[in-house]
Amino acid sequence: MLNAAPTDLSGKTCIVTGANGGIGQSTVEHFLASGASVCATDIGDTYAGAAHASLSYQPFNLLDDQGLQDCIAWTASIKPDVFFNNAAIFDMGSVLDADLNQFDRLFGLNVRALYALMQAGAQSMVKHGQKGAIINMASQAGHRGEALVAHYCATKAAVISYTQSAALALAPHHIRVNAISPGVIDTPMWGHVDALFAKFENKKLGQKKQEVGDAVPLGYMGTPRDVARVALFLASEQSNYMTAQTISVDGGNVLR
Repeated sequence: MLNAAPTDLSGKTCIVTGANGGIGQSTVEHFLASGASVCATDIGDTYAGAAHASLSYQPFNLLDDQGLQDCIAWTASIKPDVFFNNAAIFDMGSVLDADLNQFDRLFGLNVRALYALMQAGAQSMVKHGQKGAIINMASQAGHRGEALVAHYCATKAAVISYTQSAALALAPHHIRVNAISPGVIDTPMWGHVDALFAKFENKKLGQKKQEVGDAVPLGYMGTPRDVARVALFLASEQSNYMTAQTISVDGGNVLR
């Protein structure tokens, strides 16, 4: 009789960045429920989710050089088995008016900080001989351009590329590197996104959110839980023979 590989993370230490967002919080909860110890971080002073005996939280501003260096040192001190590289920001503007300040902010967090922390997590895993898992947060925006979201799309395309390169570089160390590419997920950030679309496309508040949900082939927006379940799969033994992959969690949006 075959035994299914478990999603049990007992004895594992997982780092989750961007832990105060919808996807981050849900992933923290899934990791904890599967037996992991979770070290969470975000820019806020405190963790926005529920307290748990196996959860610790440390704030870092990853757009600040000292904050990023402190987070790198924190990562090394934790010696993670799993690193969920989730922190990101969103902004928009057409190619005619999306300026370099927006470019610097988006690439500073979504690419520069993501790369530095992926590197720090990998270095720790190699140093301590851990067969770890790194999970990077991509997006459906990384697979195609969008007229009003040029910088953000480019950052997420870079995440997919770095995931593939890191997977090849770390394969000899038995460290798996994969990415998750969410589609439209109903998180608190969508209030911000919807307001931006209302501004740039002259829509009513809530209109864009309704439109994108209706346009998904499955007919509705996903939830943070949908993404967290895939993060748990990639963190666990269920995905032991998977690396360099970007998994779309988008209700079929990738085909639109």
